[in-house]
Amino acid sequence: MSKTYFLNELADSVSSLNTFSIDQLADSIGGKIYGSNSYKASNGFTGIFETLNEAQEGDIVIRHWINGKGVEIANEKNVACLITLTPKEDALEMAEKLQFPVIVVDRIEFANAFAIKWTIDNLVPDCKRVVISGTNGKSTSSHMIYHILSHAGYNVFTNTDAKSEFNTLIDPMVAKLISEEVLANQGVDPRLFNFICDIPNKEVFDYLVIEVSEVQGWGTDLMKNHALIMSSAINPDVGVVTNVAMDHIGLVNSIEDVFEETSGVVKATNKGGIVLNFDDENVLNMKQFLNDGVDAYFTSMEKEQIEEYEESIDKKVYFDRDEKQIMYNGEPILSFEELPFTGEHFIRNILSAISACISLEIPIEDIVDGVKTYRPLSRRFTRLYDEPIVIDDFAHNPDGIKNTVRASYDLAEQLDKNDLYIACAIRGSRGETLNGLNSEALAEVIRELRHRNDDLIEKDPNAKKRKIYLTLSSSVDLVDHLNFVEDFEKDIFFAKLDDAHIKYNHFEKLYDALGYIMETAGKDDVVLLIGAQGMDPASDVLKDILGN
Repeated sequence: MSKTYFLNELADSVSSLNTFSIDQLADSIGGKIYGSNSYKASNGFTGIFETLNEAQEGDIVIRHWINGKGVEIANEKNVACLITLTPKEDALEMAEKLQFPVIVVDRIEFANAFAIKWTIDNLVPDCKRVVISGTNGKSTSSHMIYHILSHAGYNVFTNTDAKSEFNTLIDPMVAKLISEEVLANQGVDPRLFNFICDIPNKEVFDYLVIEVSEVQGWGTDLMKNHALIMSSAINPDVGVVTNVAMDHIGLVNSIEDVFEETSGVVKATNKGGIVLNFDDENVLNMKQFLNDGVDAYFTSMEKEQIEEYEESIDKKVYFDRDEKQIMYNGEPILSFEELPFTGEHFIRNILSAISACISLEIPIEDIVDGVKTYRPLSRRFTRLYDEPIVIDDFAHNPDGIKNTVRASYDLAEQLDKNDLYIACAIRGSRGETLNGLNSEALAEVIRELRHRNDDLIEKDPNAKKRKIYLTLSSSVDLVDHLNFVEDFEKDIFFAKLDDAHIKYNHFEKLYDALGYIMETAGKDDVVLLIGAQGMDPASDVLKDILGN
């Protein structure tokens, strides 16, 4: 029943229609119909792709699972039909009893890709589309592209948010959000039309900037070709690949697996441009997948290597470390002091955003002004306090951890601060492998920076001795059951640090961990908070602890 990937000839044809039969829909997404071979709503599919909670008559609901009660609710709402991966309990029996149409699919991502493609093709057909993917930096790159375009006066949609809740595209939220924005800008009640796609204004957005997860799964099952499927549905004018690194352990188990999944963005881009990280060997190797007529743009932090590369100068955006400025077309366009953040990994994100906008033919002066006025997403090297300096960052995989710790240490050096205090939240319910890799990354970067400081003191005995202290938290006081740190996850995290002879403190509660650090750190130190869900509440915790 499953197809290799969703964009087959039938799906391409059906997704461009104003409306379609339930049989056409089921065949397009590889589904089987239960309950009824006709839409429930008398006029068929007349609305949008929705969640069950907010669905109205004529909408199509997409859910990973549904039970009999959910089918009853959908029937009462008179939605057109319901699409699901997993019918639970009495779902199919209830569908038969109520004669309500339920489409069961082998791959729910086919349904969501269809929803995105239909929504774009029918509600905002003329907008330009940008797709961003990669292991690290995709949210910041996406958000910066969004800001540059918005600041230049364009109407822009993005699915990027601080917690990256909508970048997976494994539910109908992106199609839903686009539809809601379009409908809200019609000036009349869109439900007055027989079909939503009959709305008069289909130019609500000039650009869609959509972040696509490089690797995606449901539970422990890999949604193979996720980036390819979703990018193909979006049909980008520009594709951006930030980097390739290990994350999502269990869904993928080698860097080759990550490469294969992430390269789907390049394979799916059939026009416009592709932005590739020149310094990442795996990303650069994706050049082999460029489609005819697609221009490649390259970003780099290595001036000499990128300047010697065979591509023309107007396809290169790079950072000159010696002159401390971003270069394009052989000319400086932004100085180090003008950048919204200065950590090396964030400068890479800036280079990606600039390159994407150049590919879109945005005037360079508008791009530069957009970068200068950009304000980062929360938890992206966000400075919370000044005495001591407290930096909060979402770093949650090995590469992100190493880059962020280095950036914090660099900041301490640049500002002549004293010691670096690291608070790291262990990732709950993510297994041994990822937590082991994260712990190894912490140990590696701490050793690296200590050696760096030792070398500096050896050359200059008057140089400052800068210590690094590590505190871990399981955050049991603030995480839910989906992010609870199991004993075996703590054990592997501790073991890797012990093997590397890295000393640390551990607190079960985040309040205790941060309270300890804020009592211990001096006003001239730097504090770094890293981790995903377990560190998300940190800014609020610090407000409670510090009383402001």
